[in-house]
Amino acid sequence: MRTVHWIVLAALAAAAWGSFSFLSLDLGQMLTAEARAQMWKYVVSFFPPDISVEYLARVGYGTLETIAISAIGTALAALLGLLLALPASGRFGVLARAAARLVLNFLRSIPELVWAALMVMAAGLGPFAGALALALHTTGVIGRLFAETLENAPSEPAQALQFSGTRSSLAFLYGTMPQVVPQLVAYSLYRWEINIRMAAVLGVVGAGGLGQMLYFSLSLFHQQQAMTVIIAMLVLVVIVDGASAWLRQRLGG
Repeated sequence: MRTVHWIVLAALAAAAWGSFSFLSLDLGQMLTAEARAQMWKYVVSFFPPDISVEYLARVGYGTLETIAISAIGTALAALLGLLLALPASGRFGVLARAAARLVLNFLRSIPELVWAALMVMAAGLGPFAGALALALHTTGVIGRLFAETLENAPSEPAQALQFSGTRSSLAFLYGTMPQVVPQLVAYSLYRWEINIRMAAVLGVVGAGGLGQMLYFSLSLFHQQQAMTVIIAMLVLVVIVDGASAWLRQRLGG
């Protein structure tokens, strides 16, 4: 086993070295006195952050917009993901399972930024494009997780209801769903955490929220305003991570 570990480490080191050589990366250029001076000058230009009342109000609105984009995108994805998870879990035959999984693989194989660029072209600039982009990508991710959860759920409760004369749909609703709902909610909350971060990034392609404010600030070389937006992103992510973890613990308990 130790030999295998050394072989894997050697392969990773060789791949890293080969990547640096292929891309012609020269990290030494970042360590020159001129490069260090330029980087320090750029970092200092972000301070102090802009805390004017007018700009803080705009940042607050952008924060609420980011939360709304992520919440709508995650809610749509949870609904669509569950609808696709039912056939993807094999409950409607082999063909339906293969088709649903193909759709889920396609949706999650395209990154959120690519979806956002496509949705901006289709729906125009603004938060609507961001919400659609998050919904499409997250549907692929969360639908696959939901399908795996449904496949692994114990079948005995639903079978017992069917043997007693209950219809298959009701047996699934009352025998299977109560077992998987806590896990489905936990998955949705976890994806919401991720979508909060992504919603803050999607603005670089015009999808609204804090990301769009950050892009405009950096484009206009308003680094102090950009620092305010970065701090708002950090605070938002910390709050959402804590709230989501607390909710998942409550559901798990």
